[in-house]
Amino acid sequence: MTTKTIIVGGGIFGLATAIELSLRGHDVTVFDPGPLPHPLAESTDISKVVRLDYGADEAYAALGERALEGWRRWNDECREAGHPPLFHETGVTFLARAPMQPGGFEHDSYAMLRRRGHALERLDADAIARRFPAYRPGVYVDGYYNPVGGWAEASAVVRFLAERAQFMGIEIRESRVTRLDDLAADLIVLCAGAWVPRLVPELAGSLRAIGQPVFHLQPDDPSLFAAHQFPVFGADISRTGYYGFPANTDGIVKIANHGTGIEVHDDAERVTHAGQAAALRDFLRESFPALADAPIVHTRLCVYCDTIDEHFWIAPHPTHPHVVVATGGSGHAFKFGPALGPLIADIATGVAHPLAPRFRWRPELVTASRGDAARHT
Repeated sequence: MTTKTIIVGGGIFGLATAIELSLRGHDVTVFDPGPLPHPLAESTDISKVVRLDYGADEAYAALGERALEGWRRWNDECREAGHPPLFHETGVTFLARAPMQPGGFEHDSYAMLRRRGHALERLDADAIARRFPAYRPGVYVDGYYNPVGGWAEASAVVRFLAERAQFMGIEIRESRVTRLDDLAADLIVLCAGAWVPRLVPELAGSLRAIGQPVFHLQPDDPSLFAAHQFPVFGADISRTGYYGFPANTDGIVKIANHGTGIEVHDDAERVTHAGQAAALRDFLRESFPALADAPIVHTRLCVYCDTIDEHFWIAPHPTHPHVVVATGGSGHAFKFGPALGPLIADIATGVAHPLAPRFRWRPELVTASRGDAARHT
């Protein structure tokens, strides 16, 4: 007998899960207010980082390795359909303003990935100045380049997945779900990000909407920020929060902050404020002088659905086991897109998965224990 399944939310969590469950024989319908990609969704933007680098956290690195295989497979599918690839494997750099030390994000990422067999290039101040001319010499003195990883065209990926889902026969309804009682299905998977507590109010203390500033800049000379000399970067990220991307085909350089952020209402207007722009200018003057006065052509507040420990929340409801919550991306889930569908589908259908204990139902948490090591020390 076919399992009737409803997915609430059409971002990276929801669409990846819908496709995977459909492949497993489920009759799947996706509900999302629309349009897709939804302009307020965490998944929506011109780019998202794809990285394996997770400090000493080997479980996320291993999940990233599985996702990387999936990104390459999705690129192959794009090419077969006559579309350009959506994942750009430019490599990534993680640089520090002081020598790397054990316990630091850069050092622990470097050591762990080397143990896993990845060929990383260690960079000192001279190598950074030589390889990356957009950087102010001497500011970053240690770090590494990882040729594995890069960035994905986030909004375009969501469109690609939505089109794929519809081609497979998955119905996508542009409708806002306001009550779980209005849904009738054998399995309901809630992938609505920061809106999940509206449907499951008991999670209001476990999930928080946190806004992070994103800036798109238009440099006078985009060639200085081409991928071969300005790959995806984290700039002493666990301390500054700043990361960014090479210029895209429109010559836009995206710089954003992956830090503590500010708590916002889930439907709040997604705008940055003057203090965030001023902090960005200070960072650019110190790090990338050629961007210091570049016009900001677009800004947005990317609203994370944060869990207290920054690990994802993927678990059945303790008293309504046919309802599964899959949310809590905490600003670092998109990179795992190709691996999220199988992960969520396993947990939703009761298949044992090694990461299920990490992403369990855990309202008992009252203090933060660091999840994404790139975000803060």
